[in-house]
Amino acid sequence: MRVHFLPPEGFEDGFVEPIQGEGGVVPGSKEFLLALRKRCDETGTLLIFDEVQCGLGRSGKLFAYELSGVLPDLMTLAKPLAGGLPIGAVLLTEAVASCISPGDHGSTFAGAPLVCAAARYVLDQVSNPDFLENVRTTGSHLKAGLEKICDPQGLQVRGTGLLIGVVFPTAEQCGAVQRAAAAEKLLVLTAGAGNILRIAPALTVTQADVDEALERLSKALESVLVEAEAQAA
Repeated sequence: MRVHFLPPEGFEDGFVEPIQGEGGVVPGSKEFLLALRKRCDETGTLLIFDEVQCGLGRSGKLFAYELSGVLPDLMTLAKPLAGGLPIGAVLLTEAVASCISPGDHGSTFAGAPLVCAAARYVLDQVSNPDFLENVRTTGSHLKAGLEKICDPQGLQVRGTGLLIGVVFPTAEQCGAVQRAAAAEKLLVLTAGAGNILRIAPALTVTQADVDEALERLSKALESVLVEAEAQAA
């Protein structure tokens, strides 16, 4: 989803995901995001973070911008906010919010009582420090397990929290592993140019769940590599 906000007179706007999701699970470095913040300030540009995918606990922080400490002028939220019910939200700094007056058109339909009640409950849960600590701990366990089975194959693992990507040399190989994983009853996604295996389990996933998933993915990876070696021979 790409939300366009009409910036104050004299300003431009720029969107960035602090951790790219569809782009290939690419975390923005602190140095890059700091430089982007500095450049936006110099040019009068509103810095907008799209945290639809990487926000609300996915990174192990409530919001992914906290990893770098770079504060955006606007931040978009959506899908996970209401636990599956349709919702979208935008957070604004005081400077940007002051440009909006009561009666300005902001949404065709928004703020429905049922959806907002769900969003309030979800926000209470994912902002709990113990919940976020579990995301970080389980995410570290997942990443370490992936590195254990992927490093010997020369495959890079990147990401943070429970948004992890495995980089394959080709989209064909990545797709083959995805299909083999499905045969093992493990559903994973692809991203980037199709060569990134994107792993984004539910934030309530346990370490036991992770261990089972790693076992199934290891079998899928092995079957694809064995087949590739056989074809090469």
